[in-house]
Amino acid sequence: MHLGYPDQGHMTTYYPNSPDITQAEIDAVSKWMEKKGLLPENTRLVKTKDGSFEILIASGTSTIPSDGGDIGKETEFKVEDGPLAGKTIKLVYGDHAKEMAAIAASIKRAGENSENENQQKMHDAYAKSFADGSLLAFKDSQRFWIRDKGPMVESNIGFIETYRDPAGIRGEWEGFAAVVNLERTRAFGALVEAAPSLIPLLPWSKDFEKDKFLSPDFTSLEVLTFAGSGIPAGINIPNYDDIRQTEGFKNVSLGNVLSAKAPNEKIPFIAEKDLEVYQKYRDGAFEVQVGLHELTGHGCGKLLQETSPGVFNFDKENPPVSPLTGKPVTTWYKPGQTWGSVFGSLAGAYEECRAELVAMYLSCEFPVLKIFGFGDGSFDIDGEAGDVLYASYLTMARAGLVSLEMWDPKSRKWGQPHSQARFSILQCFLQAGDDFCKLDYAGDDLSGLTIKLDRAKIPTVGRKAVGDYLQKLHVYKSTADVEAGTRFFGDMTTVDNGFWGKKVRDEVLNNKQPRKVFVQANTYLDEATGKVSLKHYDATPQGLIQSWAEREV
Repeated sequence: MHLGYPDQGHMTTYYPNSPDITQAEIDAVSKWMEKKGLLPENTRLVKTKDGSFEILIASGTSTIPSDGGDIGKETEFKVEDGPLAGKTIKLVYGDHAKEMAAIAASIKRAGENSENENQQKMHDAYAKSFADGSLLAFKDSQRFWIRDKGPMVESNIGFIETYRDPAGIRGEWEGFAAVVNLERTRAFGALVEAAPSLIPLLPWSKDFEKDKFLSPDFTSLEVLTFAGSGIPAGINIPNYDDIRQTEGFKNVSLGNVLSAKAPNEKIPFIAEKDLEVYQKYRDGAFEVQVGLHELTGHGCGKLLQETSPGVFNFDKENPPVSPLTGKPVTTWYKPGQTWGSVFGSLAGAYEECRAELVAMYLSCEFPVLKIFGFGDGSFDIDGEAGDVLYASYLTMARAGLVSLEMWDPKSRKWGQPHSQARFSILQCFLQAGDDFCKLDYAGDDLSGLTIKLDRAKIPTVGRKAVGDYLQKLHVYKSTADVEAGTRFFGDMTTVDNGFWGKKVRDEVLNNKQPRKVFVQANTYLDEATGKVSLKHYDATPQGLIQSWAEREV
């Protein structure tokens, strides 16, 4: 019952009616698409009975657009070389046609209510993408989206995150609508202003950083509706690195997701002496973490690329010197390659880990804590700002423990990329040495398991360990060193069959808390009056079901 490749006995809907399709074939088709310049996010892949392949493209129409698709008017290709030599690959439009046509029609109507030209162009590009299946049009929608600065109502929709595809390249459909919280947004605006002075503090030279930080819009939102398999606490999109690196991006923090709590929820693994500080400051610490994670984490870093044959975004004759080896780098992204296509299924967890580490590293800067209203910006590990920093590190260590819920010992697979990332950060804390972080427990059965973390050593021992781990992940990503990066991150996220995979995991499962269930409101438009009404639901299982059922009314 795991999401994964069919040939490994796992489940997926990204490769429908293809029980005998192999991971090697999926990878080969992905490389063919990359070479052709066909983006994968809105596709699924089918292996037919005769051994050929059909790439299903989500679109409102089942025929190729009159002006051609993203790679022209041809829809059938004979592969001439490589592992698929002699095979036929066919593009098939109209996957999810009924839904995509309805979405395209609705998005056109939304465009009629645009506040400005950027919003209008964004909706037009959305409509073309969803009707015709064009991801080039979708990329245009994201370009207009990031230019729409400071809207009071924020939204985004499309095939966005690729966590659920075992190959790590095909997107999951999601969409959200939210209202800006102006008071909290002011703090994030100040963080954006501070970012150009914060990023140079990270443990790598300017050779591995963007030439210029592209100041994004960063808003705190109260979510009205978030439709997808899960609700994040923060977002940094678009996920297209060519846009993110040269044109910009947006960050949003989802305030009412950050603060959502079940009444009287238990907090296992936090020591009694730490509970008061943890409970008082975990929301503030989480907000700082999300802000730094999205803005400086996902927003930092340069990919060393051969952008087109013979054209490089760095000095090819004098390549940057790796801080890991002290020698010039020897690897980089080739034309057509992207971060996701090179690192594949590992990319999601790897990038989340890198962004979390950036946040842990920069949260030790007390002027950052002042931006969010904690302290006066001076170093004070024993004051309120120190409380927030301590709560932040405790929260991350606890998240690393709880993440073992998402590890399956039979398949030896992680079920959630953020969990995989946080487990590795806990390992980083434990490996820091000098008694910085330990697990405390009573007996061999690990009863009473709690986290013991030396608050005074966070700015020194803890930060150095985080910085060393972060530096490796960042340089491997920047230089497309997938071999070293995969090996290193794999070692950090491996769960043994004994202490961690059995004893610790059993104790975590014994203390497992109910998963949060988010009940969302619905809006209704009165066509006669043009007025919109908002309907709330009880925070119960019945309220949850009712809210989803009535979205169709």
